Amino acid sequence: MPQNNSLNLFQRGQVSGLRLVALGILCVILMIADSQTNYIEPVRKVVASVIHPLQRAALWPRDVVVQIYNWSNAVELVRTQTEESQRQRIGLTQLSVQASQMAEENIQLRRLLGIKKSVNIPSVAVQILYAAPNPLHQTLVLTKGANDGIAPGMPVIGEGGLVGQIQRVTANTAEAALITDERVSLPAIILRNGLRVVVYGSGHPSRVEVRYLALGADIKEGDQLVTSGIGGVFPAGLAIGQVNKIEKNSAQGFVSAYVEPTAHPERYLHFLVLLTDVAKTPSDSDQDTGKDGHNGE
Repeated sequence: MPQNNSLNLFQRGQVSGLRLVALGILCVILMIADSQTNYIEPVRKVVASVIHPLQRAALWPRDVVVQIYNWSNAVELVRTQTEESQRQRIGLTQLSVQASQMAEENIQLRRLLGIKKSVNIPSVAVQILYAAPNPLHQTLVLTKGANDGIAPGMPVIGEGGLVGQIQRVTANTAEAALITDERVSLPAIILRNGLRVVVYGSGHPSRVEVRYLALGADIKEGDQLVTSGIGGVFPAGLAIGQVNKIEKNSAQGFVSAYVEPTAHPERYLHFLVLLTDVAKTPSDSDQDTGKDGHNGE
């Protein structure tokens, strides 16, 4: 007869049933005693102390996972806070720079307002839109044009004096050639003695020239030049610059003077366009360039 070799984990029989009943009755008695008295408390403490290491050992994998999770979250939190702090610092720096720039522009606008009151000619305040990227000419594109009454030939002035002359306009923009541009020439006088001269753009960003003076011409280093008003395009009395070098050419019989402009358009954003009475059209002005001595190439 075959034998049953299967493993019996729990014994079956009447004795096992009695043990189960006895253990159940004991559990009920312990529960009642624990709820009604404090006799079981010392036993609970002893049992808790005995099984505590086992509990810690059983919970160790969970604690490791929690620690790793918390550490990764802390690293991510620190990284996020660092990035936010950097963004805030950059934002504060930009605000500080913008505030300083606005303060400087406000100061310049106040000075321009004073110039506008002192010049008895209607004018329009303009701002630089951009510097035209033309290597042959020195020009600025301004934020206002024909819709604001600006026309070719009108002078542009700044805090230091004459900046340039409007060359062409669109409805909303205007292109101005600086007085250092080779296309610009203007009549001027020397304040010290009233000598009339013609100032030409040299093509150099910080220099204009007085050309074709006689060898005996009374001009010296340090002389101040202003517009003479001859021709009616540039009003009289606008500052042009100061003579910083005299060059004599005995072979040709001429004297040339180099003048440093008093206006510095590279330092500012805002200017005034004087709404002078420019009678000629742009095409006529281009055809007459070099004949009237105000805007010659």
